[in-house]
Amino acid sequence: MKLISWNVNGIRACVQKGFMDFFQEADADIFCIQETKMQEGQLELDTPGYYQYWNYAERKGYSGTAIFTKEEPLSFSCGIGIEEHDKEGRVITLEFGDFYFVTVYTPNAQSELARLPYRMQWEDAFLAYLKKLEEDKPVVFCGDLNVAAEEIDLKNPKTNRKNAGFTDEERDKFRKIKESGFIDTFRHFYPDTEGIYSWWSYRFRAREKNAGWRIDYFCVSESLEDRLEDAKIHTDVMGSDHCPVELDLR
Repeated sequence: MKLISWNVNGIRACVQKGFMDFFQEADADIFCIQETKMQEGQLELDTPGYYQYWNYAERKGYSGTAIFTKEEPLSFSCGIGIEEHDKEGRVITLEFGDFYFVTVYTPNAQSELARLPYRMQWEDAFLAYLKKLEEDKPVVFCGDLNVAAEEIDLKNPKTNRKNAGFTDEERDKFRKIKESGFIDTFRHFYPDTEGIYSWWSYRFRAREKNAGWRIDYFCVSESLEDRLEDAKIHTDVMGSDHCPVELDLR
């Protein structure tokens, strides 16, 4: 089973930069995107053979998520059931026979950490939501988590120590996710691999210099560990400031 996640940083723009070429080439069983930045009716994507599920932010041109799946899920829901957290279109959950599949676009703490207090509330609520799902069946969740977990996960850890995405607070929340029984699948397969990132700033020719961050993830319940086959980061795929990440499940 091939699973793909990609923060497209605006699906309408990404479609102009070859999104459908990669979508068709990938031929994933489940393909999800974050930061769609669109409202219903602004774009019709023709994806034969896939069911489509969208969650739009109330604010126009902001946030948003979508999932394309070959297998029709048993159920589909948007958000995590908390009104304060569900206005920005950040979460979609699909239920399949043997697991829940969740895509998420975690709030950015923003410059000068203006949104860090909100981010901390979000983290606790989202983890509680995942653990509640897990009471029923295992969980696969993926998306732009807006955090580089360890120093190995970004090019310049020392100069970014107190910046959004690499604060102690954000990293502690990710550590808590792992301690709660979730596996960071890329590090499961490649614990010491350096220089592989999933996001690069559009400034300072960062992608050209590979001055990036690994902030896009596939995480799974520990009970799915024996089904993990491989994890990949498609650093050569353009079209966004992020690149797609992949999980292969038996």
